[in-house]
Amino acid sequence: MKLIFTILIGIALLLSACSGQANPSIPNTPTSQPVPTQLAEPTSLLTETEIPDPSPTTSSESPPVPTIAGPITLQIIPGESQVSYEVGEVFLNQNNSFNLAKGITSRVSGDVTIDFQNPPNSKIGEIQVDISQFQSDSPRRDNALRDRFLESARFPIATFVPREIQALPESYQEGQPINLKVTGDLTVREVTKPVTFDVTLQYQGNTLTGEASTTILMSDFQVGPISIAGILNTEDEVKLIFNFVARP
Repeated sequence: MKLIFTILIGIALLLSACSGQANPSIPNTPTSQPVPTQLAEPTSLLTETEIPDPSPTTSSESPPVPTIAGPITLQIIPGESQVSYEVGEVFLNQNNSFNLAKGITSRVSGDVTIDFQNPPNSKIGEIQVDISQFQSDSPRRDNALRDRFLESARFPIATFVPREIQALPESYQEGQPINLKVTGDLTVREVTKPVTFDVTLQYQGNTLTGEASTTILMSDFQVGPISIAGILNTEDEVKLIFNFVARP
């Protein structure tokens, strides 16, 4: 009995040893964990100093208005300026039909001095007009004026010498239109009479432009009214219009 028990213990020890060899211990190697990939933060193409400010800069102060220097002298430009007349005429040989005769010359010269710092000191020089160059729609009329009435073939130049400028402003801003009255002496065919022109003008971009107009009587200058027996009679009243352009 003792012998059987001893054999059983031996078999048990043998089985235990075999079981240990069949299942060797696996070393405790730490399992490798996946390393999370860190995404790089997006990089702006604009640096901090290059990022535009969406809010516009505002200023409580208005930009200063540039001051025009003065005084300056401007020359009237022939070709761009012109003097014209308008006079009514009645054709006796055409059943007393009425016509408004118009003649134009661009042969005009003169100068204007503008004092922008003190406009009342501005002045206008003598204006000269070559009235022998008046042209209308009738060469016959033009020749009659040159030879018989205005006698502009002998006295080609009419002059206007300003004596007084009324309504000049105390200050002037470029581009502002102003209305004036200019009184002076008009000389036609050696006869001089005082005349007042109504003037509208403005200065813009280095150029003075405007219009001056007045009404005179031909009889005051001993040139009319014109009468050609059996053909026509003119009115005594004549409108003169001076459109001018002047630059330094």
